[in-house]
Amino acid sequence: MVSTSDSKTRNPYIELLRPEIADMDFALPAASALLASYLATGALPELMLLIIAVIGGYAAITSSYVYNDCCDVDIDQINLPNRPLVAEKVSRDHALKYSLFLFIVAGVAAYYLNPESFVILVIAVATISIYSAVAKRLTFLSFVPVGIAYGLVPIGIWLAFDPAGILKTPDYGSILPLPAIFLGLMMCFTDWGFTLSGVARDVEGDRARGAPTFPVTFGVPNTAKFVTLMWFVGVIASLAIGWTAKIGPIYFAGALLAGGWMLVQSFDFIKNPTPERGGMLFLQGSRYRGIMFGSLILDVILSIFLGSYAGLLW
Repeated sequence: MVSTSDSKTRNPYIELLRPEIADMDFALPAASALLASYLATGALPELMLLIIAVIGGYAAITSSYVYNDCCDVDIDQINLPNRPLVAEKVSRDHALKYSLFLFIVAGVAAYYLNPESFVILVIAVATISIYSAVAKRLTFLSFVPVGIAYGLVPIGIWLAFDPAGILKTPDYGSILPLPAIFLGLMMCFTDWGFTLSGVARDVEGDRARGAPTFPVTFGVPNTAKFVTLMWFVGVIASLAIGWTAKIGPIYFAGALLAGGWMLVQSFDFIKNPTPERGGMLFLQGSRYRGIMFGSLILDVILSIFLGSYAGLLW
């Protein structure tokens, strides 16, 4: 929910979407859709359905970014004075309407794909809104709903291609298979590390505005240790995705190499527990997840088109 860079694009409406982490935000719904379709049907999803899922997932994620900016104008005046709302490139009223528009796009896409996905979307949006509108100003545990909400994103995408059979058929045998569960858990835990890395960068602004975030309450050094633990658990969960899905070596190579690199960066944050290093780790977390999801996408495609590929491991 935070950003580590000042304005870098000319269009303020694009800036509100956090373009610096767009690789992760596009790769997540694409990877979730492809893996769900592969495990449920053994084939790629229909191209148009895949495009709708990626656009809908991206709109859902970015709608929360815009809404968060609307709630954090006073804090961003200290931390990010060049952000569109603070710099008055966009009014708060227009930004709220923009966030609503993105949610509507996500909602239409989710309902079209599967009403079950729409239910998950509503729950996720309500959860993340609690963080932006209320929790951040009340408790150091405000990061908890952020991880839960983002853990629900791949679940909602998954149900679009592998329905639970409650609101839409066909049911392919289980309400939610283990790979989907581990995908949701991986997103939840890594997002706790991801979010708190960025919040550590914003510690001075949060302290000045009376927001008792985790870094404000416990300090950046303790935050760095907690962040590293969350990334470690997330990397383990990423391996569990591949193990339960029985996919091929490219995914495991990407998950291990990118995960190992991410843990090295996290330990460096422990050694250098500064707000600036936390902001850098935030962006590095996006690169890690983008690479991991990219390797998952490639692996699934190879598993579909090369029948013996996944058998290299299993």
